Amino acid sequence: QVQLVESGGGLVQPGGSLRLSCAASRLTFSYYAMSWHRQAPGKEREWVANITDTGSTTNYADSVKGRFTISRDNVKNTVYLQMNSLKPEDTAVYYCNGRRTFATTVLNYWGKGTLVTVST
Repeated sequence: QVQLVESGGGLVQPGGSLRLSCAASRLTFSYYAMSWHRQAPGKEREWVANITDTGSTTNYADSVKGRFTISRDNVKNTVYLQMNSLKPEDTAVYYCNGRRTFATTVLNYWGKGTLVTVST
């Protein structure tokens, strides 16, 4: 079965950096658009960033634009989220998503998440 496994979360001070990774298996990774989402305590899950299957186009939520960078390696079947200038409001569980649409079929997979805590 398809697996998306996030890693790289942890505790970081405000202004610090973290790099999240999401390793995909049992899917043709290069066919999938990938995205990162997050869910803070007591809040709904929100979209953070996405990248097309080839990596040619990226998009970011306004709240992270200029601080976060999404990238992918289609050889390693991995998508990354480089997070710089972290703020306490970035504290959340970060989830990786893979999505592929063809004809009338949509394939959509989620990882189990990795916790990022930004605090002194």
